[in-house]
Amino acid sequence: MRALSDKFPLLSTSRLHLIEIEHAHQPDLFYLLTDKRVTRYYHVMPLQEVADVRKVIDLLKQRFQSKQGIRWGIALDNTTELIGFIGFNSFEPEDSAMLVFALVQEYWGKGYMTEAIEAVAAYGFSSLELASIRADVLPGNEASEKVLVKTGFHHEGLIPQGMKWEGKEYDVNRYVRASQQL
Repeated sequence: MRALSDKFPLLSTSRLHLIEIEHAHQPDLFYLLTDKRVTRYYHVMPLQEVADVRKVIDLLKQRFQSKQGIRWGIALDNTTELIGFIGFNSFEPEDSAMLVFALVQEYWGKGYMTEAIEAVAAYGFSSLELASIRADVLPGNEASEKVLVKTGFHHEGLIPQGMKWEGKEYDVNRYVRASQQL
């Protein structure tokens, strides 16, 4: 696996720009991360007000600078407002990365996440030389499972207690896409 570059990589699709998340995006992320429809299957830090998102953005920036992970904001072409995010939460042994993503509910079912996953997978396989990309999905999150299968991921199996959050363990469905599938 090749390490992340020092300069944040910008990606694009025919309808989207994947950009660095900045402090100016706090209201966008607050809206996304406090929507119970979005966070039903996605664990987040408790957020009480827009200013609380600053800690989340600082953490994402620190993870990129230390080359532990990368998270792009998803913006529609010709806008800077975020409609979601996507990225590699962590890099794992054996040249693998853990994919995470979330999208504002108003944009579900329009193919945006499919485009974003394809762009991030292409970057991961070509620029970072990843051997595989994994995604862990909480059981019941059929929409995320569907978009993963649509973008070439296969269900590897149920991982009992595969995720820990705030001292609690959760079972997850693991999906994997190998670099040969690009």
